[in-house]
Amino acid sequence: MADESNVRFTEREALFYHNTIRPGKIEIIASKPMATQRDLSLAYSPGVAVPVQAIADDPACAYDYTAKGNLVAVISNGTAILGMGNLGALASKPVMEGKAVLFKRFADVDAIDIEVDTEDPDKFIEAIALLEPSFGGINLEDIKAPECFIIEQALRDRLKIPVMHDDQHGTAIISAAGLLNACFLTGRRLDEVKVVVNGAGAAAIACTALMKAMGVRHDNVIMCDRQGVIWQGRETGMDQWKSAHAVNTPARTLEEALKGADIFLGLSAAGALKPAWVMDMAPQPIIFAMANPNPEITPPEAKAARPDCIIATGRSDYPNQVNNVLGFPFIFRGALDVRATTINEEMKIAAARAIAELARETVPEEVAAAYGTNHQFGLDYIIPAPFDPRLMEVVSSAVAKAAMDSGVARLPITDFDAYRTSLKARLNPTTSVLTTVYALAKQNPRRVVFAEAENEVMLRAAIQYRDFGYGTPVLVGRTQAVLDKLTELGVSNPAGYEIHNAANSPLVGEMIAYLYPRLQRRGFLERDIRRMVNQDRNVFASLLVALGHGEALISGMTRTFAQTLTEVRRVLDPKPGHIPFGIHLMVGKNDTVFMADTTVNERPGAEDLAQIAIETAAVARRMGHEPRVAFLSFSTFGNPYGKWVDSIRAAVAILDERAPGFEYEGEMSPDAALNPKVMANYPFSRLSGRANVLIMPGLQSANISAKLLRELGGNAVIGPMLIGMEKPVQIAPMTSLAPDILTLAVLAAAGIAG
Repeated sequence: MADESNVRFTEREALFYHNTIRPGKIEIIASKPMATQRDLSLAYSPGVAVPVQAIADDPACAYDYTAKGNLVAVISNGTAILGMGNLGALASKPVMEGKAVLFKRFADVDAIDIEVDTEDPDKFIEAIALLEPSFGGINLEDIKAPECFIIEQALRDRLKIPVMHDDQHGTAIISAAGLLNACFLTGRRLDEVKVVVNGAGAAAIACTALMKAMGVRHDNVIMCDRQGVIWQGRETGMDQWKSAHAVNTPARTLEEALKGADIFLGLSAAGALKPAWVMDMAPQPIIFAMANPNPEITPPEAKAARPDCIIATGRSDYPNQVNNVLGFPFIFRGALDVRATTINEEMKIAAARAIAELARETVPEEVAAAYGTNHQFGLDYIIPAPFDPRLMEVVSSAVAKAAMDSGVARLPITDFDAYRTSLKARLNPTTSVLTTVYALAKQNPRRVVFAEAENEVMLRAAIQYRDFGYGTPVLVGRTQAVLDKLTELGVSNPAGYEIHNAANSPLVGEMIAYLYPRLQRRGFLERDIRRMVNQDRNVFASLLVALGHGEALISGMTRTFAQTLTEVRRVLDPKPGHIPFGIHLMVGKNDTVFMADTTVNERPGAEDLAQIAIETAAVARRMGHEPRVAFLSFSTFGNPYGKWVDSIRAAVAILDERAPGFEYEGEMSPDAALNPKVMANYPFSRLSGRANVLIMPGLQSANISAKLLRELGGNAVIGPMLIGMEKPVQIAPMTSLAPDILTLAVLAAAGIAG
């Protein structure tokens, strides 16, 4: 039920996103070396014959020697795509690729999409059943009812790997977690509540079945479809799945069914629940209005009718979002880790209870920062935030244990503490923090000045910044040129953007009055200042920030980093007691390495190196990492000797005096800082593990290293992030794409960088 309906974008932007860099959203990357002939001989012929024979002798070995155990197929025939209907198998491919990406992003589960071009359930079942040897699990998606029931049940009966139709069970599990907490807060018991379900499709039937499995009494649930109440004896519009939930009741309409009801569960259509009907429900009514994209009743409407209600929707712009991403990645993670043969009711219930219990715990600092400090368990927080980093550990381990307890696990876990630790280590904290940073930007929208608005890449980032709800982009450029470019990019209302033209801005006089006293003793006459304000976009943009017309600045697409920073520093100063410097982030699968200074200081002295280390460690902490700082050099603890090593040693001595509260060591070569085998040669090192903050000895080596890594690592590199200025300023590389610029703008706006 995830919905980002408060996020707006043009059709052109959506198509550009899916087309840029390379078409689609997924690629296959080899997990083993493929550099030498020996590598190829081991990967294919003749070396591959050895695991082939091992699997032939013992099929369970497939989990040891292939990717099967961590591979899920995301499968659809396109008969019920999102809320768009039956558009066919091929049209479902972008959605299935997206689901595969979510599996990887949230639970480190490899997934591949498969689109099956048939609406015949028997053909579909046969096609998927024949693929069982390839995968560790099957996620069915966007298949219309009632065929989805037939397909899922048949595949569960035939296959010995987990099969789940997420449209049904994902929504059921997350809504069940919310209902558990809503009942807890209102003092209700599951076996006593009276429930009305509006909708009789796949998700509604799955939600109802799971509620009953968790203790809600069959006779206390009234289900409605388009024809009204599903009652015992009704003949029109019925099938075996609806009949299973028919009850003996005099109610014939939704309005009648709701009288005195404790819970409304909606999976139907926008506006289906009238405020007047809510007033007839029991005290403290629980309302789950999950129609997509617009709910059966909005929270403001429900609260106006019944201020005592608890309400959840599928939308991200209201509290209590029922979002399937809270469930399916972690359910499959736990199921795969114990090689479960199925996903049974016990595992679903365990997931629901784990999610519910997690919402009752204290919200982590990074989640609280992103979603607001008052997001603690209560009426507006009965479901955890989608990006809570604890979901991986809590839900996956609960599902794995339930699989073991219910006898469907083929590889039981013997040490759950170690397993939970391994789950936490699977994901890079940076990925979660970056996601919450974007949410923080939405919570606290800022005015960001985009200094080069005539540049298409910069302008795309500005459009995304506004359309995604992060704040207001303040555009600098020739007015008509920017308006024409906005029109060309498909913006529906270009005039709605704030554009500042340095050539004729009414702010020029104020800017000259501000800048001339700063620069008059640096060789600039007043006419030079006027020319600078009128013609230099970076000076003009910096003045917008200095004078309070913007809160942060992004530039860099048309001039080098050094030139751009020089122009910015004519207006803006470093923070008192700080030096500006740059950080590049090397984002890997499981960790992030922070490298500084990569952009500003050519030959930093000992005091500067110590300050850079302290501030970079602080950035690492803000991004979820416990810093382990290494001062890099060609020399490792004096071997070999070098004349440039003294400043590094002095920087370490300064930290010794300051006791900064994080691990640090140096001087040391990169392999001594990052390679455990080399680190073992230095048992006296104060680093407890691989360094994740690398302080470079000088700009030449730092900048070369960062640019080499960017070219070799591609989009695994973020930055440079400019740190230490009095106002948030970011200077993007000239080769940046719009997503790179957007990330820097959001980091600046959210206060992570700057």
